[in-house]
Amino acid sequence: MIKNNYKKSDAESYIDKAGQVVADQELALRVYTSRIIGQNPDLVMHGGGNTSVKVERQDLFGNTKKVIHVKGSGWDLDTILAPGLPGLWLDSLRDLRHLDKLSDEDMVNVQRANLLDSSAPNPSVETLLHAFLPHKFVDHTHATPFLILGNLPNSEEVCREIFGSRLGIVPYIMPGFALAKKAAEVYDQDPSVEGLMLLGHGHFAFGETAEESYNQIISHTQTVADYFKLKEPTALNVKSSHKSHDVLPVIRGLIADMIGPTAAMPIIDVRNGPEEMQFLKRNDLDSLSERGTASPDHVIRIKGRPLVLRKSVWEQGSSAIKEALKDYEDEYRAMFKRQAAKATQPKTILSPDPKTIWMEGVGLLGLGTNFKAASIAGDLVVQNARVRSVGEDAGGFYPISEKDLFDCEYWSLEQAKLGKGKAPAFQGKVVMVTGGSGTIGFETAKAFASLGAQCFLIDMNQENLNSAIEKLGKGHFGKSLDVTDPEAAREAIKSVIDAYGGLDILVSNAGSAQSGAMLDMPGSSVRKAFELNFFSHYEFAKEAANLMKVQSRGGQILFNISKQAVNPGKNFGAYGMPKATTFFMMRQLALELGGDGIRVNGVNADRIRSGLLTDNFIAERANARGVSEDSYMAGNLLNAEVKASHVAEAFVSLAQAERTTGHVMTVDGGNVEASLR
Repeated sequence: MIKNNYKKSDAESYIDKAGQVVADQELALRVYTSRIIGQNPDLVMHGGGNTSVKVERQDLFGNTKKVIHVKGSGWDLDTILAPGLPGLWLDSLRDLRHLDKLSDEDMVNVQRANLLDSSAPNPSVETLLHAFLPHKFVDHTHATPFLILGNLPNSEEVCREIFGSRLGIVPYIMPGFALAKKAAEVYDQDPSVEGLMLLGHGHFAFGETAEESYNQIISHTQTVADYFKLKEPTALNVKSSHKSHDVLPVIRGLIADMIGPTAAMPIIDVRNGPEEMQFLKRNDLDSLSERGTASPDHVIRIKGRPLVLRKSVWEQGSSAIKEALKDYEDEYRAMFKRQAAKATQPKTILSPDPKTIWMEGVGLLGLGTNFKAASIAGDLVVQNARVRSVGEDAGGFYPISEKDLFDCEYWSLEQAKLGKGKAPAFQGKVVMVTGGSGTIGFETAKAFASLGAQCFLIDMNQENLNSAIEKLGKGHFGKSLDVTDPEAAREAIKSVIDAYGGLDILVSNAGSAQSGAMLDMPGSSVRKAFELNFFSHYEFAKEAANLMKVQSRGGQILFNISKQAVNPGKNFGAYGMPKATTFFMMRQLALELGGDGIRVNGVNADRIRSGLLTDNFIAERANARGVSEDSYMAGNLLNAEVKASHVAEAFVSLAQAERTTGHVMTVDGGNVEASLR
């Protein structure tokens, strides 16, 4: 289950790139083994775990001093680089062990005061634990097998059964100074131990070389996996088709209502592989859901418990789901009231919405403010399900107490990991763009993505679609469809629900022009033009509007119209007529959907280099008018070419115009002939 990925050739490559300084070479090895630890989700997930190495460096006076490099806050082990392991003067940290107590604030201040680089990220909250241990390399993981072991009611007894005296056992203490002192005391009692088992928390291993410490991590974890008969790694991102396309948008809208009237709807990540669906058939779901998380590190991301949503409840529809959410909120507020009264400092309640849902018949749901957060919650809910299931069957799943979970969830040092910066303008918004791999479509998707939106592209050309999605980056998806297919719009809506749980903005952009005199064109060509340039827009708008109504949080429909809708061009009648019809539909839909909070607007663009206006076509038009190509493209009041990026800006601007509907924004550099009359 736990593969050893250490390769001597890879390790030597890291050393070679580090240069001739011994400390830098040792740090490079630290980076290498940290990354191969982090790349195994059964060892660590999403910022969990930390690593360190102790080296010698010279201070400003040329004195050789001991330095500890330890994982910095905000870095994940799987992608960590040397700057993600800030250096601290070690002796000053070790002197802290003589203190009886040290507040979290003082601990952070001391750690920052001992940084070699004052601009470096905050060192891990477990820096002192690493510092107090004598070993050169120290590795800390939250491995799935150890989480199962650490949450058993008799975990210490079972640990002794598995390892004998090879591991020191540390009782649960909240991370920080007290835990560091206790762990060091446990080690001092028996310096022959190969590692430490932190009950309810995780596992430490160490060694004088990076390879030795890493090998101990793998060996110990595999030993525990064998004990619990875990033969396969935890399967993440397992998704299959489901029949919940009607209910997930309802959940999105209700949870947004739960947070606040202006809150964005959450992104929903559904995990419904065979193991997840089997877990949801357990008879003890309610009991398991009430017992906390597999690791205290999880609570800041997914709260202390999930919402269990039975099929008999969600099949009743919106009112029943709303009641279940209200019960969850009431229980969370009651928990906060109980524990906040015991806290030594005042606490402000966090948003009471669930971050994970065990949805019977559908799957395990991760929810977040964006795709990354939802995906993290999805991974953690899957790991938690496995830990709970295997642990309960092996003797019981009994994690840390409600009070301990509360202390972690409301611990300022942990909350800082999540970052509280201002959210991008479109965070949590799902944007579907038809013709998404075309020039205008892709620029529009890129513009929305740059402002935090999750984009779902629709395009007929699979190769171009794949390329566009790759350029947008992780968290963006798409589907290859012919928008003129009668089922295309419905398939697109199902797919975007599968990806994110719903839809906020539709950019209906797909289109194509065919030139020729109207009376010379066959009727079939005109009908084909209407299928693409009007009816596809109609079908997508209809399906999107119906989905937005289900979410009950408004939404936006944006049409790419064209100057041809208001200013016919010679030999472009077959393109202009359906565009004029789309223009009228935009205004009609604005009238009909305003009461649902759905805004409908359009962009009227002209002379954009795209699939409609090719280089050859531009050359022909320029020659026909006796001007250069550049002059032709800049033939407007501003004497400047209008680009696809400018059209994208218009779509984004309309999406941000909260009190605008039924409006067409012209993007043509100024063309009196094409202006609206």
